Amino acid sequence: MSLEENTVDRTERFHLIDQMLQNRRYVTRQQFLDTLEVSLATFKRDLEYLRDRLGAPIVWDRERRAYCYERNDDGESPSPLPGLWFNTAEIQALLTMNAWLENLQPGVLGEHIRPLQARIRALLDRGDHSVDEVTRRIRILTRSRQIEHPSFFQLLIQALLHRKRLLIRHFNRSRGEQSEREVSPQRLSFYRDNWYLDAWCHRREAIRSFAVDAIEGVEILPQAALEVDDERLDRELGSGYGIFSGQQRQWAELRFSPRQARWVSREHWHPEQQAEFEADGHYRLRLPYSQEPELVMDILKHGAGVEVLAPDSLRARVREEIGRMQALYLTDRIGTDGAVFGK
Repeated sequence: MSLEENTVDRTERFHLIDQMLQNRRYVTRQQFLDTLEVSLATFKRDLEYLRDRLGAPIVWDRERRAYCYERNDDGESPSPLPGLWFNTAEIQALLTMNAWLENLQPGVLGEHIRPLQARIRALLDRGDHSVDEVTRRIRILTRSRQIEHPSFFQLLIQALLHRKRLLIRHFNRSRGEQSEREVSPQRLSFYRDNWYLDAWCHRREAIRSFAVDAIEGVEILPQAALEVDDERLDRELGSGYGIFSGQQRQWAELRFSPRQARWVSREHWHPEQQAEFEADGHYRLRLPYSQEPELVMDILKHGAGVEVLAPDSLRARVREEIGRMQALYLTDRIGTDGAVFGK
């Protein structure tokens, strides 16, 4: 384990120790060890650091045979530890929200968002370092993609919350076709820096996801929206790889080169994925999927560092796409300077 991992783990342990003492008041040694999942020696080192370096008033109560925070003469709890101990997920959430709000385009929510952003910055500022120092040293980079038609987005939210049907004009980028659909909106999902409308399509009589930036017209209809159970939405939209999934699942088996495995083995592609290393360092990954396009794109970005082993249909789809890519580079092309690029 690296020094960085140890530091992160220790910070989270400090956070847990403080929480346990604040919430339970008296905590036995065994309760600490069971919750922190560390050795007694590690726990003692943590305790020593909290007492000596951070001035935490942690004492041993002989009568109760438990640790507690030393109370003042009025029996009140001690002041919080210096700094606010965030775990990894908490600080990522705060920094992400702050980055989002900074990049949000002006709109009707402006006056309501400013106090929210001030509150987030105040939370980040409660530690040993200023919020400016924290945000300068720790960055969350987002692709702040503005919605092409903000008014459409507002209508989607209005219909979604008032449970009304929508008539949308949607551009299918795969086929290059525009179509009108009557839909019952179920929820809006943000995935890979894009918004999607999950809805019941009355033409297809099925659940569909529509990219919001591909919607070219929106009309709220007077009819009440058809309700789809959350469990069904999760089952059909979350069962396979990516956002465009469905009930008909297949299992993809991918084999990554030892070099590519250094990255992929640390990635989480799907909650049900199965993975293992081979003796020579290759990395096998199995995961469920329902529709191929998104998975094919993620396979191709690894180039020659990955091979599709199964199923045959996915392997053929990737091979066809590679063939089309290769054809682009087998044709002579004249550059702007007159040079000929060819085979």
